[in-house]
Amino acid sequence: MVLVWRLDRWGRSVTDLLATLQELEHLGVGFVSLTEALDLTTPAGRAMAGLLAVFAEFEREILRERVRAGLEHARNNGQRLGRPRTAALHADQVRKLYRGGTSKAEIARRLQIGRTSVRRILKNTVRRRTALTTFTPPN
Repeated sequence: MVLVWRLDRWGRSVTDLLATLQELEHLGVGFVSLTEALDLTTPAGRAMAGLLAVFAEFEREILRERVRAGLEHARNNGQRLGRPRTAALHADQVRKLYRGGTSKAEIARRLQIGRTSVRRILKNTVRRRTALTTFTPPN
């Protein structure tokens, strides 16, 4: 007997759920969902599970469409998506302090940013300089 809290936690799509349930049935294993009070060892329970799975997948698809539409609307209105660029705003200060001999850890403490962010800023500075000094114009 397999016992799950919710039916939609067992499978991500109707086809996935039905395939799993068929495999369990073939193995002679019962399936019970607590939240929906479903016993899939009966024909009525299997029919109800199929309907619930269809509606759960429909709900996920609607949510996915809404999220995509919201992201597209935000992009069209000029919103910047993603994490805020907090550490990148301090890039000039990081370079100046590092050139002045301040340690990376101290720079991170002073500017209240992560040490990894300080290292990334300085690493990108070195890469940028290397790219500029190794550039050879075409003849």
